[in-house]
Amino acid sequence: MKNFAHYLAESERTYNYRIKMLGKPPGDLISQLKKKLDQFDPVKMSDPKTTPIQIIPTDFPNNKNDSVTMFDVSFRYPAIEPQIKQLAQLLGLDPNHVIMQTTPYVDGLVDEYERVDAENKDLLGDTDYPAPDAEQKALKKDYATGPYDHAVLKNAYRSDFTVAGGKTPPAKTTNDIPMGNKSPMSKINRPPKPATGANPRG
Repeated sequence: MKNFAHYLAESERTYNYRIKMLGKPPGDLISQLKKKLDQFDPVKMSDPKTTPIQIIPTDFPNNKNDSVTMFDVSFRYPAIEPQIKQLAQLLGLDPNHVIMQTTPYVDGLVDEYERVDAENKDLLGDTDYPAPDAEQKALKKDYATGPYDHAVLKNAYRSDFTVAGGKTPPAKTTNDIPMGNKSPMSKINRPPKPATGANPRG
């Protein structure tokens, strides 16, 4: 039979969090932070783990090409993220590079990611679409070489089609109107020039 102390220990409520820091903190900074967390009466604290370098680290979207160091804690007293940020700032850390999340929230995100990943894993490879017919295969071959190698751009297709009822005669433009090649001034008879000293014959 369980004694009262055992029942009390089982009924004791703890507050579980995951603390994340951008990059790998130098020296014994994590140990110093854990000492400052004693004010929340910790039940246990895990060893820190560091992720591989990511192009955009999870939970730190404003940073690039860095890792994330994290560890789990269980407190007897609740804590809020601004308190953790303030403690980290006292140790010289940028408060924008420290976040704290509840463990159920983090686990829920992981479960959701795994569920979505499992649902979409064979989305393209396991489809219910019918096999392509001859026309679709021909179009696939036509477009597979890239947009600049298309037959339309190479003028391989012609638009010289015969319309029912015969071809429409071409429309006349001003270029088809007969143009005169004589100046109207050439038909005017001018009077003879008067005689001058330089030109006695006029």
